Amino acid sequence: MQLQDLIPAAAGTEAAGVDIAALAYDDRAVAPGTLFFCVRGFTRDGHDFAPAAVERGAAALVVDHALGLGVPEVVVGDVRAAMAPAAAALQGDPTAALDVVGITGTNGKTTTAYLVRSLLTAAGRQTGLLGTVQSVVGGVASPAIRTTPEAIDLQATFADMRDGGDVACVMEVSSHALELRRADAIHWAVAVFTNLTQDHLDFHPSMEAYFAAKQRLFTAGARAAVINVDDPYGRRLADADPDAVTYGIESADAVLRAEDVRFDLRGSSFRLGDTAFTLPLPGRFNVLNALAAIGAARALGIDDATIAAALPHAARVPGRFEPVEEGQPFAVLVDYAHTPDSLENVLTAARPLTAGRLISVFGCGGDRDRGKRPQMGEISARLADHTIVTSDNPRSEDPAAIIEEILRGIGDRSAVEAIEDRHAAIEAAVRAAGPGDVVVIAGKGHEQGQEFADGHKVPFDDATVARDALRQITEPASS
Repeated sequence: MQLQDLIPAAAGTEAAGVDIAALAYDDRAVAPGTLFFCVRGFTRDGHDFAPAAVERGAAALVVDHALGLGVPEVVVGDVRAAMAPAAAALQGDPTAALDVVGITGTNGKTTTAYLVRSLLTAAGRQTGLLGTVQSVVGGVASPAIRTTPEAIDLQATFADMRDGGDVACVMEVSSHALELRRADAIHWAVAVFTNLTQDHLDFHPSMEAYFAAKQRLFTAGARAAVINVDDPYGRRLADADPDAVTYGIESADAVLRAEDVRFDLRGSSFRLGDTAFTLPLPGRFNVLNALAAIGAARALGIDDATIAAALPHAARVPGRFEPVEEGQPFAVLVDYAHTPDSLENVLTAARPLTAGRLISVFGCGGDRDRGKRPQMGEISARLADHTIVTSDNPRSEDPAAIIEEILRGIGDRSAVEAIEDRHAAIEAAVRAAGPGDVVVIAGKGHEQGQEFADGHKVPFDDATVARDALRQITEPASS
Protein backbone atom coordinates (compact mmCIF):
# COMPACT_ATOMS: atom_id res chain seq x y z
CA MET A 1 0.00 0.00 0.00
CA GLN A 2 1.30 3.47 -0.80
CA LEU A 3 2.31 5.77 2.00
CA GLN A 4 -0.20 8.45 0.99
CA ASP A 5 -3.03 5.93 1.51
CA LEU A 6 -1.90 5.43 5.11
CA ILE A 7 -0.85 8.95 6.07
CA PRO A 8 -2.88 11.65 4.30
CA ALA A 9 -0.19 14.23 5.11
CA ALA A 10 2.11 12.40 2.67
CA ALA A 11 -0.11 13.22 -0.31
CA GLY A 12 1.59 15.57 -2.77
CA THR A 13 5.06 14.97 -1.30
CA GLU A 14 7.93 12.94 -2.69
CA ALA A 15 7.10 10.29 -0.11
CA ALA A 16 3.54 9.78 -1.38
CA GLY A 17 4.22 6.75 -3.58
CA VAL A 18 6.51 4.81 -1.22
CA ASP A 19 5.31 1.22 -0.88
CA ILE A 20 4.60 0.15 2.70
CA ALA A 21 4.29 -3.50 3.73
CA ALA A 22 4.08 -3.17 7.53
CA LEU A 23 3.90 -0.71 10.40
CA ALA A 24 5.95 -0.54 13.61
CA TYR A 25 6.44 1.67 16.67
CA ASP A 26 9.25 -0.50 18.08
CA ASP A 27 12.47 -0.41 16.06
CA ARG A 28 13.11 -4.08 16.91
CA ALA A 29 10.01 -5.02 14.89
CA VAL A 30 11.17 -3.21 11.76
CA ALA A 31 11.85 -5.15 8.56
CA PRO A 32 12.40 -3.89 5.02
CA GLY A 33 9.31 -2.06 3.77
CA THR A 34 8.14 -0.98 7.26
CA LEU A 35 6.72 2.44 8.08
CA PHE A 36 8.21 3.39 11.46
CA PHE A 37 6.30 5.69 13.83
CA CYS A 38 8.56 7.76 16.08
CA VAL A 39 6.28 7.85 19.10
CA ARG A 40 7.18 9.98 22.11
CA GLY A 41 6.73 7.86 25.25
CA PHE A 42 6.94 8.67 28.94
CA THR A 43 10.53 7.55 29.36
CA ARG A 44 11.79 7.16 25.77
CA ASP A 45 11.40 9.07 22.52
CA GLY A 46 10.89 7.03 19.36
CA HIS A 47 12.80 9.61 17.38
CA ASP A 48 15.95 8.41 19.17
CA PHE A 49 15.40 4.93 17.71
CA ALA A 50 14.80 6.09 14.15
CA PRO A 51 18.43 5.47 13.06
CA ALA A 52 18.15 1.85 14.21
CA ALA A 53 14.83 1.51 12.36
CA VAL A 54 16.46 2.85 9.18
CA GLU A 55 19.32 0.39 9.55
CA ARG A 56 16.77 -2.43 9.75
CA GLY A 57 15.17 -1.37 6.48
CA ALA A 58 12.45 1.14 7.38
CA ALA A 59 10.97 2.46 4.13
CA ALA A 60 9.79 5.72 5.71
CA LEU A 61 9.35 7.48 9.02
CA VAL A 62 6.45 9.31 10.65
CA VAL A 63 7.94 12.08 12.80
CA ASP A 64 6.96 15.30 14.53
CA HIS A 65 10.12 17.05 13.31
CA ALA A 66 12.52 16.40 10.46
CA LEU A 67 15.38 14.02 11.17
CA GLY A 68 17.18 13.88 7.81
CA LEU A 69 18.12 10.21 7.98
CA GLY A 70 18.05 9.56 4.24
CA VAL A 71 14.62 7.93 3.98
CA PRO A 72 11.27 9.61 3.27
CA GLU A 73 9.75 11.31 6.30
CA VAL A 74 6.20 12.49 6.96
CA VAL A 75 5.98 15.26 9.56
CA VAL A 76 2.74 15.26 11.57
CA GLY A 77 1.56 17.12 14.65
CA ASP A 78 0.94 13.96 16.70
CA VAL A 79 2.72 10.76 15.69
CA ARG A 80 0.67 8.59 18.02
CA ALA A 81 -2.61 9.95 16.61
CA ALA A 82 -1.47 9.02 13.10
CA MET A 83 -0.96 5.36 14.00
CA ALA A 84 -4.54 4.12 14.41
CA PRO A 85 -5.93 5.40 11.06
CA ALA A 86 -2.85 4.06 9.27
CA ALA A 87 -3.14 0.68 10.98
CA ALA A 88 -6.84 0.43 10.15
CA ALA A 89 -6.18 1.32 6.52
CA LEU A 90 -3.37 -1.23 6.13
CA GLN A 91 -5.59 -3.98 7.55
CA GLY A 92 -8.55 -3.10 5.32
CA ASP A 93 -10.59 -1.32 8.01
CA PRO A 94 -11.50 -4.55 9.83
CA THR A 95 -13.93 -3.10 12.38
CA ALA A 96 -16.23 -2.08 9.53
CA ALA A 97 -17.03 -5.81 9.35
CA LEU A 98 -17.46 -6.30 13.12
CA ASP A 99 -20.03 -5.19 15.66
CA VAL A 100 -17.59 -3.77 18.22
CA VAL A 101 -18.80 -3.24 21.78
CA GLY A 102 -16.46 -1.01 23.78
CA ILE A 103 -16.75 -1.08 27.57
CA THR A 104 -15.08 1.57 29.69
CA GLY A 105 -15.19 2.51 33.38
CA THR A 106 -13.14 2.03 36.51
CA ASN A 107 -14.81 -1.19 37.68
CA GLY A 108 -16.91 -3.88 36.06
CA LYS A 109 -15.37 -3.82 32.58
CA THR A 110 -14.17 -7.41 32.59
CA THR A 111 -17.33 -8.98 33.99
CA THR A 112 -19.52 -6.92 31.66
CA ALA A 113 -17.39 -7.93 28.68
CA TYR A 114 -17.73 -11.62 29.56
CA LEU A 115 -21.48 -11.24 29.97
CA VAL A 116 -21.94 -9.42 26.66
CA ARG A 117 -19.88 -12.04 24.84
CA SER A 118 -21.97 -14.82 26.45
CA LEU A 119 -25.17 -13.19 25.22
CA LEU A 120 -23.90 -12.65 21.69
CA THR A 121 -22.61 -16.22 21.54
CA ALA A 122 -25.97 -17.52 22.77
CA ALA A 123 -27.58 -15.63 19.89
CA GLY A 124 -25.38 -17.55 17.45
CA ARG A 125 -22.86 -14.78 16.78
CA GLN A 126 -19.19 -15.75 16.89
CA THR A 127 -17.65 -13.05 19.03
CA GLY A 128 -14.09 -12.06 19.82
CA LEU A 129 -12.96 -10.73 23.19
CA LEU A 130 -10.21 -8.31 24.22
CA GLY A 131 -9.78 -7.67 27.91
CA THR A 132 -7.78 -7.73 31.09
CA VAL A 133 -7.92 -11.49 31.65
CA GLN A 134 -7.85 -13.00 28.18
CA SER A 135 -8.38 -12.46 24.49
CA VAL A 136 -10.44 -14.67 22.18
CA VAL A 137 -9.73 -14.31 18.47
CA GLY A 138 -11.45 -16.51 15.93
CA GLY A 139 -12.52 -18.83 18.73
CA VAL A 140 -8.99 -19.25 20.11
CA ALA A 141 -8.38 -18.01 23.66
CA SER A 142 -5.05 -16.74 25.01
CA PRO A 143 -3.95 -14.80 28.10
CA ALA A 144 -4.19 -11.03 27.78
CA ILE A 145 -0.99 -9.01 27.73
CA ARG A 146 -2.49 -5.53 27.90
CA THR A 147 -6.12 -4.43 28.32
CA THR A 148 -6.07 -2.36 25.12
CA PRO A 149 -3.06 -2.98 22.85
CA GLU A 150 -1.31 -0.31 20.79
CA ALA A 151 -3.22 0.64 17.65
CA ILE A 152 -1.00 -1.29 15.24
CA ASP A 153 -1.40 -4.50 17.23
CA LEU A 154 -5.08 -3.81 17.91
CA GLN A 155 -6.04 -3.35 14.26
CA ALA A 156 -4.09 -6.48 13.31
CA THR A 157 -6.07 -8.38 15.94
CA PHE A 158 -9.35 -7.05 14.54
CA ALA A 159 -8.25 -8.31 11.12
CA ASP A 160 -7.54 -11.74 12.61
CA MET A 161 -11.02 -11.73 14.15
CA ARG A 162 -12.63 -10.83 10.84
CA ASP A 163 -10.62 -13.44 8.96
CA GLY A 164 -11.27 -16.03 11.68
CA GLY A 165 -15.05 -15.83 11.36
CA ASP A 166 -15.89 -13.42 14.16
CA VAL A 167 -18.80 -11.11 13.43
CA ALA A 168 -18.54 -9.13 16.67
CA CYS A 169 -15.95 -8.12 19.24
CA VAL A 170 -16.37 -7.16 22.88
CA MET A 171 -13.48 -5.20 24.31
CA GLU A 172 -12.49 -3.41 27.47
CA VAL A 173 -11.30 0.09 26.68
CA SER A 174 -8.90 1.58 29.20
CA SER A 175 -8.56 5.29 29.90
CA HIS A 176 -4.88 5.03 28.95
CA ALA A 177 -5.84 3.66 25.53
CA LEU A 178 -8.37 6.42 24.97
CA GLU A 179 -5.99 9.17 26.06
CA LEU A 180 -3.12 7.72 24.01
CA ARG A 181 -5.29 7.33 20.87
CA ARG A 182 -4.93 3.54 20.68
CA ALA A 183 -8.70 3.18 20.30
CA ASP A 184 -9.05 5.65 17.42
CA ALA A 185 -10.27 4.52 13.97
CA ILE A 186 -12.64 1.90 15.40
CA HIS A 187 -16.22 1.63 14.17
CA TRP A 188 -18.08 1.33 17.47
CA ALA A 189 -21.44 -0.42 17.48
CA VAL A 190 -22.06 0.10 21.21
CA ALA A 191 -20.22 2.16 23.84
CA VAL A 192 -20.79 1.12 27.46
CA PHE A 193 -19.97 3.11 30.60
CA THR A 194 -19.91 1.23 33.93
CA ASN A 195 -18.73 3.82 36.50
CA LEU A 196 -15.90 6.15 37.41
CA THR A 197 -14.12 6.20 40.77
CA GLN A 198 -10.63 7.09 41.88
CA ASP A 199 -7.92 5.19 40.05
CA HIS A 200 -5.01 5.89 37.71
CA LEU A 201 -4.36 9.33 39.16
CA ASP A 202 -0.68 8.53 38.70
CA PHE A 203 -1.41 8.89 34.96
CA HIS A 204 -4.31 11.35 34.80
CA PRO A 205 -3.69 14.67 36.60
CA SER A 206 -7.22 14.84 38.04
CA MET A 207 -10.57 13.06 38.16
CA GLU A 208 -11.83 15.49 35.52
CA ALA A 209 -8.97 14.50 33.22
CA TYR A 210 -9.71 10.83 33.93
CA PHE A 211 -13.37 11.42 33.05
CA ALA A 212 -12.43 13.33 29.90
CA ALA A 213 -10.41 10.33 28.73
CA LYS A 214 -13.36 7.99 29.27
CA GLN A 215 -15.66 10.47 27.56
CA ARG A 216 -13.72 10.04 24.31
CA LEU A 217 -15.46 6.71 23.75
CA PHE A 218 -18.83 8.47 23.73
CA THR A 219 -17.85 11.14 21.25
CA ALA A 220 -16.42 8.64 18.75
CA GLY A 221 -19.67 8.03 16.89
CA ALA A 222 -20.95 4.76 18.40
CA ARG A 223 -24.32 3.66 17.05
CA ALA A 224 -25.61 3.21 20.61
CA ALA A 225 -24.54 4.20 24.12
CA VAL A 226 -25.36 2.26 27.30
CA ILE A 227 -24.67 4.24 30.47
CA ASN A 228 -24.92 3.62 34.24
CA VAL A 229 -26.83 6.58 35.66
CA ASP A 230 -26.49 5.39 39.26
CA ASP A 231 -22.97 6.80 38.82
CA PRO A 232 -22.67 10.62 38.86
CA TYR A 233 -20.19 10.65 35.97
CA GLY A 234 -22.51 8.35 34.04
CA ARG A 235 -25.31 10.80 34.70
CA ARG A 236 -23.20 13.55 33.14
CA LEU A 237 -22.59 11.41 30.05
CA ALA A 238 -26.28 10.57 29.73
CA ASP A 239 -27.35 14.20 30.11
CA ALA A 240 -25.24 14.97 27.04
CA ASP A 241 -26.82 12.14 25.00
CA PRO A 242 -30.63 12.04 25.03
CA ASP A 243 -30.57 8.84 22.95
CA ALA A 244 -28.46 6.88 25.45
CA VAL A 245 -29.83 3.68 26.96
CA THR A 246 -29.50 4.29 30.69
CA TYR A 247 -29.42 1.67 33.41
CA GLY A 248 -29.35 1.51 37.19
CA ILE A 249 -30.91 0.22 40.37
CA GLU A 250 -31.41 3.43 42.33
CA SER A 251 -32.25 5.74 39.41
CA ALA A 252 -36.01 5.80 38.89
CA ASP A 253 -35.63 7.30 35.41
CA ALA A 254 -33.24 4.62 34.12
CA VAL A 255 -34.43 2.97 30.91
CA LEU A 256 -33.21 -0.35 32.31
CA ARG A 257 -33.96 -0.36 36.02
CA ALA A 258 -33.48 -3.56 38.04
CA GLU A 259 -36.11 -4.23 40.68
CA ASP A 260 -36.58 -6.96 43.26
CA VAL A 261 -32.81 -7.46 43.41
CA ARG A 262 -31.70 -10.51 45.41
CA PHE A 263 -28.46 -12.41 45.72
CA ASP A 264 -26.60 -15.05 47.69
CA LEU A 265 -23.29 -16.86 47.28
CA ARG A 266 -24.65 -18.76 44.29
CA GLY A 267 -25.75 -15.76 42.24
CA SER A 268 -28.27 -12.96 41.76
CA SER A 269 -31.78 -12.39 40.49
CA PHE A 270 -33.73 -9.30 39.51
CA ARG A 271 -36.67 -8.16 37.48
CA LEU A 272 -36.59 -5.83 34.51
CA GLY A 273 -40.10 -4.82 33.57
CA ASP A 274 -42.06 -8.05 33.22
CA THR A 275 -38.99 -10.23 32.68
CA ALA A 276 -37.11 -12.05 35.45
CA PHE A 277 -33.36 -12.54 35.07
CA THR A 278 -30.88 -14.65 37.01
CA LEU A 279 -27.11 -14.86 36.76
CA PRO A 280 -24.47 -16.98 38.53
CA LEU A 281 -22.70 -13.90 39.94
CA PRO A 282 -23.58 -12.52 43.38
CA GLY A 283 -23.64 -8.88 44.41
CA ARG A 284 -25.40 -5.64 43.56
CA PHE A 285 -22.47 -4.56 41.40
CA ASN A 286 -22.89 -7.68 39.27
CA VAL A 287 -26.56 -6.83 38.74
CA LEU A 288 -25.37 -3.49 37.34
CA ASN A 289 -22.91 -5.35 35.12
CA ALA A 290 -25.74 -7.56 33.90
CA LEU A 291 -27.88 -4.51 33.11
CA ALA A 292 -25.03 -3.10 31.02
CA ALA A 293 -24.76 -6.39 29.15
CA ILE A 294 -28.50 -6.53 28.57
CA GLY A 295 -28.44 -2.98 27.21
CA ALA A 296 -25.61 -3.81 24.81
CA ALA A 297 -27.27 -7.04 23.66
CA ARG A 298 -30.58 -5.30 23.07
CA ALA A 299 -28.82 -2.59 21.07
CA LEU A 300 -27.48 -5.34 18.81
CA GLY A 301 -30.94 -6.79 18.28
CA ILE A 302 -30.96 -9.69 20.73
CA ASP A 303 -34.35 -10.36 22.28
CA ASP A 304 -35.06 -10.67 26.02
CA ALA A 305 -35.99 -14.34 25.78
CA THR A 306 -32.53 -15.20 24.44
CA ILE A 307 -30.89 -12.97 27.05
CA ALA A 308 -32.88 -14.45 29.96
CA ALA A 309 -32.08 -18.00 28.82
CA ALA A 310 -28.35 -17.28 28.43
CA LEU A 311 -27.57 -15.22 31.57
CA PRO A 312 -27.83 -18.12 34.07
CA HIS A 313 -25.15 -19.97 32.12
CA ALA A 314 -22.68 -17.11 31.79
CA ALA A 315 -19.18 -18.14 32.77
CA ARG A 316 -17.65 -16.81 35.97
CA VAL A 317 -14.76 -14.46 35.39
CA PRO A 318 -11.51 -15.63 37.01
CA GLY A 319 -10.68 -13.49 40.03
CA ARG A 320 -14.00 -11.65 40.13
CA PHE A 321 -15.86 -12.58 43.34
CA GLU A 322 -14.45 -16.05 42.70
CA PRO A 323 -15.27 -18.65 45.37
CA VAL A 324 -12.52 -20.99 46.57
CA GLU A 325 -13.94 -24.15 48.09
CA GLU A 326 -12.25 -27.11 49.72
CA GLY A 327 -15.08 -28.25 51.97
CA GLN A 328 -14.46 -25.58 54.63
CA PRO A 329 -17.38 -24.30 56.79
CA PHE A 330 -16.83 -20.69 55.66
CA ALA A 331 -16.60 -18.85 52.37
CA VAL A 332 -13.44 -17.61 50.67
CA LEU A 333 -13.81 -15.12 47.82
CA VAL A 334 -11.02 -13.82 45.57
CA ASP A 335 -11.62 -10.51 43.83
CA TYR A 336 -9.66 -8.07 41.69
CA ALA A 337 -10.94 -5.10 43.75
CA HIS A 338 -8.01 -2.66 43.79
CA THR A 339 -9.74 0.71 44.03
CA PRO A 340 -11.64 2.30 46.93
CA ASP A 341 -14.99 1.91 45.19
CA SER A 342 -14.44 -1.69 44.10
CA LEU A 343 -13.25 -2.72 47.56
CA GLU A 344 -16.32 -1.08 49.10
CA ASN A 345 -18.57 -2.83 46.56
CA VAL A 346 -17.08 -6.24 47.24
CA LEU A 347 -17.19 -5.95 51.03
CA THR A 348 -20.72 -4.53 50.89
CA ALA A 349 -21.79 -7.44 48.69
CA ALA A 350 -20.12 -9.95 51.02
CA ARG A 351 -21.77 -8.61 54.19
CA PRO A 352 -25.29 -10.05 53.62
CA LEU A 353 -23.66 -13.38 52.79
CA THR A 354 -21.89 -13.43 56.14
CA ALA A 355 -23.43 -15.23 59.11
CA GLY A 356 -20.28 -14.77 61.20
CA ARG A 357 -17.35 -12.42 60.67
CA LEU A 358 -16.24 -10.69 57.48
CA ILE A 359 -12.45 -10.90 57.10
CA SER A 360 -10.70 -8.69 54.55
CA VAL A 361 -7.20 -9.26 53.11
CA PHE A 362 -5.85 -6.59 50.75
CA GLY A 363 -2.94 -4.37 49.80
CA CYS A 364 -2.19 -1.60 47.31
CA GLY A 365 0.11 -1.58 44.29
CA GLY A 366 3.34 0.35 44.21
CA ASP A 367 4.14 3.08 41.67
CA ARG A 368 0.43 3.80 41.32
CA ASP A 369 -2.07 6.30 42.73
CA ARG A 370 -0.97 6.76 46.34
CA GLY A 371 -4.05 8.75 47.32
CA LYS A 372 -6.28 5.69 47.36
CA ARG A 373 -4.20 3.82 49.95
CA PRO A 374 -5.57 5.41 53.15
CA GLN A 375 -9.04 5.46 51.61
CA MET A 376 -8.95 1.70 51.12
CA GLY A 377 -7.67 1.24 54.66
CA GLU A 378 -10.61 3.22 56.02
CA ILE A 379 -13.10 1.27 53.90
CA SER A 380 -11.84 -2.14 54.96
CA ALA A 381 -11.67 -1.21 58.65
CA ARG A 382 -15.21 0.16 58.50
CA LEU A 383 -16.85 -2.64 56.55
CA ALA A 384 -14.97 -5.75 57.67
CA ASP A 385 -14.86 -7.24 61.14
CA HIS A 386 -11.18 -8.03 60.77
CA THR A 387 -8.68 -6.59 58.31
CA ILE A 388 -5.29 -7.94 57.29
CA VAL A 389 -3.26 -5.40 55.33
CA THR A 390 -0.59 -6.99 53.17
CA SER A 391 1.55 -6.52 50.08
CA ASP A 392 0.06 -6.39 46.60
CA ASN A 393 2.39 -5.57 43.68
CA PRO A 394 4.96 -3.32 45.38
CA ARG A 395 6.99 -2.80 42.21
CA SER A 396 9.79 -0.33 43.02
CA GLU A 397 8.34 0.75 46.38
CA ASP A 398 9.00 -0.63 49.86
CA PRO A 399 6.04 -2.91 50.74
CA ALA A 400 6.21 -1.85 54.38
CA ALA A 401 5.94 1.82 53.39
CA ILE A 402 2.85 1.11 51.27
CA ILE A 403 1.24 -0.75 54.18
CA GLU A 404 1.96 2.19 56.47
CA GLU A 405 0.20 4.55 54.06
CA ILE A 406 -2.83 2.24 54.07
CA LEU A 407 -2.85 2.13 57.88
CA ARG A 408 -2.88 5.93 58.07
CA GLY A 409 -6.49 5.85 56.95
CA ILE A 410 -7.51 3.67 59.89
CA GLY A 411 -8.31 5.24 63.26
CA ASP A 412 -9.13 2.23 65.43
CA ARG A 413 -6.65 -0.53 64.61
CA SER A 414 -7.88 -2.99 67.23
CA ALA A 415 -9.28 -5.29 64.52
CA VAL A 416 -6.48 -4.66 62.04
CA GLU A 417 -3.16 -6.41 61.55
CA ALA A 418 -0.37 -5.98 59.03
CA ILE A 419 1.31 -9.03 57.51
CA GLU A 420 3.67 -7.99 54.74
CA ASP A 421 4.09 -11.43 53.19
CA ARG A 422 0.95 -11.98 51.10
CA HIS A 423 1.19 -15.76 51.31
CA ALA A 424 1.34 -15.60 55.10
CA ALA A 425 -1.48 -13.06 55.20
CA ILE A 426 -3.83 -15.33 53.25
CA GLU A 427 -2.91 -18.29 55.42
CA ALA A 428 -3.57 -16.24 58.56
CA ALA A 429 -7.01 -15.21 57.29
CA VAL A 430 -7.95 -18.81 56.51
CA ARG A 431 -6.74 -20.02 59.93
CA ALA A 432 -8.69 -17.27 61.67
CA ALA A 433 -11.97 -18.00 59.87
CA GLY A 434 -14.72 -20.01 61.53
CA PRO A 435 -18.13 -21.38 60.54
CA GLY A 436 -20.27 -18.79 58.81
CA ASP A 437 -17.39 -16.37 58.18
CA VAL A 438 -16.53 -14.88 54.79
CA VAL A 439 -12.91 -14.20 53.81
CA VAL A 440 -12.43 -11.68 50.99
CA ILE A 441 -8.98 -11.66 49.38
CA ALA A 442 -8.86 -8.50 47.29
CA GLY A 443 -6.55 -6.72 44.92
CA LYS A 444 -5.00 -9.21 42.53
CA GLY A 445 -7.86 -11.39 41.33
CA HIS A 446 -6.83 -13.28 38.20
CA GLU A 447 -3.20 -12.11 38.27
CA GLN A 448 -0.61 -14.85 38.27
CA GLY A 449 2.34 -13.05 39.79
CA GLN A 450 3.60 -10.43 42.21
CA GLU A 451 5.59 -7.56 40.72
CA PHE A 452 8.69 -6.26 42.46
CA ALA A 453 11.45 -3.79 41.56
CA ASP A 454 13.04 -3.77 38.09
CA GLY A 455 10.12 -5.70 36.61
CA HIS A 456 10.92 -8.81 38.66
CA LYS A 457 7.82 -11.00 38.84
CA VAL A 458 7.29 -13.90 41.22
CA PRO A 459 4.58 -16.49 40.43
CA PHE A 460 1.63 -15.91 42.75
CA ASP A 461 -2.06 -16.72 42.50
CA ASP A 462 -4.42 -15.73 45.31
CA ALA A 463 -6.87 -18.55 44.60
CA THR A 464 -4.12 -21.19 44.56
CA VAL A 465 -2.58 -19.91 47.79
CA ALA A 466 -6.02 -19.84 49.44
CA ARG A 467 -6.80 -23.34 48.20
CA ASP A 468 -3.51 -24.69 49.59
CA ALA A 469 -4.20 -23.00 52.93
CA LEU A 470 -7.70 -24.46 53.04
CA ARG A 471 -6.41 -27.95 52.33
CA GLN A 472 -4.10 -27.67 55.30
CA ILE A 473 -7.09 -27.22 57.59
CA THR A 474 -9.57 -29.52 55.83
CA GLU A 475 -7.56 -32.56 54.79
CA PRO A 476 -6.56 -33.76 58.29
CA ALA A 477 -10.22 -33.62 59.32
CA SER A 478 -11.23 -35.88 56.42
CA SER A 479 -8.50 -38.50 56.90
